[in-house]
Amino acid sequence: MDLSIIIVSWQVKDLLQKCLGSLYQYTSGLKFEVFVVDNNSLDGTIEMVRQEFPQVNLIVNTQNLGFARANNQALKLSAGRHVLLLNPDTEFFDNALGQIVELMDKNREWGIAGCKILNPDKTIQSSVRRFPGWFDQTLVLLKLHHLKFFKKSLNKYWAKDFDYETVSVVDQVMGAFFMIRHSVLDQLGLWDEKYFYWFEEVDYCRRAKDAGFQVVYTPDPVIIHHGAASFRQLDWHKQIVWNHSLQHYFWLHGKKWQWFILWLLQPISIILALLVDLWRR
Repeated sequence: MDLSIIIVSWQVKDLLQKCLGSLYQYTSGLKFEVFVVDNNSLDGTIEMVRQEFPQVNLIVNTQNLGFARANNQALKLSAGRHVLLLNPDTEFFDNALGQIVELMDKNREWGIAGCKILNPDKTIQSSVRRFPGWFDQTLVLLKLHHLKFFKKSLNKYWAKDFDYETVSVVDQVMGAFFMIRHSVLDQLGLWDEKYFYWFEEVDYCRRAKDAGFQVVYTPDPVIIHHGAASFRQLDWHKQIVWNHSLQHYFWLHGKKWQWFILWLLQPISIILALLVDLWRR
């Protein structure tokens, strides 16, 4: 088996249908398997997959288990030399999977790889960042990143200087298209299930780099990503999820005083998120 593809889905039936359709239409020259892990969608996703894509290995959860835990369900069953964690709101327009497997086989030093990701209008979507620091995350917690003055302080974290036309060793790549060499997975183990959503791929990239593996961005292949389709359906409660993931990341990879500052600020961030949500409504 060349490749195991794992898609965690929640309430995005139409986008998942496009994703799977384009995947099977354009992928060639590979022996691959596809897992769809559904986190209790109530929009007809399960019926659609069973009827239109019977070749998919479908795992049906009766509750939303989160991104890391759902991925782990399929990772335990994966048989490919490489594993691709893929968002359901992505689309292919050529044999991108054949290209990335060829690159992984050619470049044995690559442990994790991400590709060029485009918005639906074909503009480049930012998919590379540096590892988070306590100060830039404090600005995000307090919603100060929306102000022009503070945006400059976040440019380094957001990697605004990154060249998306060049193969580069990076800190982290976006989890929407996250290729892992299975031997790396065997050494590092499964994803940390204390992350429900957000920061789980950052954590895994950090663990990979600490173990001596390269995390690489490559401008080929190219895919389309509609972007955060599942989480756009949630309200201010997603701030609580984000806070929990942020604190867990800094507990593991930061200094304890940094974790403590972020912990103290979480009530303020929730109040701000609630006010923003009420204003939008």
